Amino acid sequence: MRTIDWVDGKIRLIDQTRLPKEEVWLSLRTVEELAEAISSLRVRGAPALGVAGALGVALAARQAREGGEDVGEAIAYAASLLASTRPTAVNLKWGIERVKRVYDPAKPETGDELVEQARAMVAEDEEINRLIGEVGASLLEGGSRVLTHCNAGALACVAHGTALSIVEVAHERGLVAGVTATETRPLLQGSRLTAWELRRMGVPHRVTIDSGAAGLIASGEIDVVVTGADRVAANGDVANKVGTYALALAAKASGVPFVVAAPLSTIDLETPDGSAIPIEERSASEVLEVNGTQIAPEGTQAYNPAFDVTPASLISAIVTELGVVRPGVEDLRALVEASQRTAKAGSPGEDLDVSP
Repeated sequence: MRTIDWVDGKIRLIDQTRLPKEEVWLSLRTVEELAEAISSLRVRGAPALGVAGALGVALAARQAREGGEDVGEAIAYAASLLASTRPTAVNLKWGIERVKRVYDPAKPETGDELVEQARAMVAEDEEINRLIGEVGASLLEGGSRVLTHCNAGALACVAHGTALSIVEVAHERGLVAGVTATETRPLLQGSRLTAWELRRMGVPHRVTIDSGAAGLIASGEIDVVVTGADRVAANGDVANKVGTYALALAAKASGVPFVVAAPLSTIDLETPDGSAIPIEERSASEVLEVNGTQIAPEGTQAYNPAFDVTPASLISAIVTELGVVRPGVEDLRALVEASQRTAKAGSPGEDLDVSP
């Protein structure tokens, strides 16, 4: 299924905050409604945010043109509003900028061209994420016991997902014995969303408390850890849901491969390393309350980062739609700069020779 799309002049997306109890679809008519949906995590996940940003700018341009308003001003407003909602996921800015580049003030029909570009990105994301699954599944062996963190499935993208696309394809090939998903506190994206998706796939799965995952890895019950990413720095450091760093440390200590799945659009060459990645901090109430009930003494402070950074030295492989990159051995910059000609001339799914 496409979890976000352009339908009848509106942005249609599944409300992830209502899962797993209810499957509710929203039709967003304004940029402000989209910004609220992003901030409240009704739509989340790096690739999905990239598409959402593109669709939001296109929506603003279309509405401005139809209303006789200044299209350029509408685009600038939408871009600024949407980019401010989630600072860590680089795909959001990437999607916004990619559609903005289509704008030509000399062409009154530009609003439609922006919509065409955004819709093309929806289809492209679906294809890219299936390719990530095809590439990454080649790394798994028969009977693999997989651990994943947060949600990097179709809900985090247009379809298929990144980490869960690998699981999906590997399951189709009979390679997956089972998947363990972390709860992913405080918003439980693992137990609410990942388990929901794994059930739909028919993949054997279970949920563990976040603090139990490292022990599972150490006990020999996990063969590979596979996560998504919200930003990959030029040196291979990865920002992902908070708690990822601890899992990478546990995997390294136990000799378990730690694999990151991300499209090329998540690689940010303008960010030299993980220390330069802005880390979003969310409301203290997410930690101090459960369903509106306070669970800590009055006056207690909270530290609630949405992400942490995993150093490249702890990562076994980064799976992209064009191949597998091993940080410290292969150069991400060379991969990104070569991606256009590789996409035309090469075959997806092969390790790339990206030596400088």
